[in-house]
Amino acid sequence: MPSVKLEQLRNDFIGNFTRIEKNTTPGDAALLRILVESSRAKRGLEIGTATGYGAILMGLGFERNGGELLCVDVDAKMVAIARDNIKHVRLQKTVTIVEGDALAVIPTLKGKFDFVFIDAIKQDYLDYLRAVEPKLKSTAVIVADNVVQFAEEMHDFLEVLQCDPRYHSVILRASEEKGDGMAVAYKVS
Repeated sequence: MPSVKLEQLRNDFIGNFTRIEKNTTPGDAALLRILVESSRAKRGLEIGTATGYGAILMGLGFERNGGELLCVDVDAKMVAIARDNIKHVRLQKTVTIVEGDALAVIPTLKGKFDFVFIDAIKQDYLDYLRAVEPKLKSTAVIVADNVVQFAEEMHDFLEVLQCDPRYHSVILRASEEKGDGMAVAYKVS
């Protein structure tokens, strides 16, 4: 498909995407893409994919960077829908979706990651971080969703990002849609 037609197909699909409550908001997904592209990330991990809206936007960034995004979700129905959505926008060479419990899948993954997006079981955020830490490149970017509304459930995770000298972090809001925010952390060593 010629690049102009592919870009139009993707823009139309994203613009008409039927999002569910578990999906990232358009503002947050746009920020994720900006972070991927501006950090020149080559290998990303998404923990919690839902139907793939955020994965598509991040996938466009990884495609532009010549990289890849690996997404993990435990829900078989969501995985099937996300795979169809990724295929529809022709990002299957860039985005791979794995079905399984992230805490079981992460230790089996080979290689290092320079970008991680966490949007899964809120009380497990610190466990996800600890599981992926040995696989993080120095200067990796870690983004965690829903850190305002679910701050109490992930207090331990937020404390680590705030107090651990290996991370510089900030909480920001790129969208008012859900009244929530994301933590963005930079691994300094």
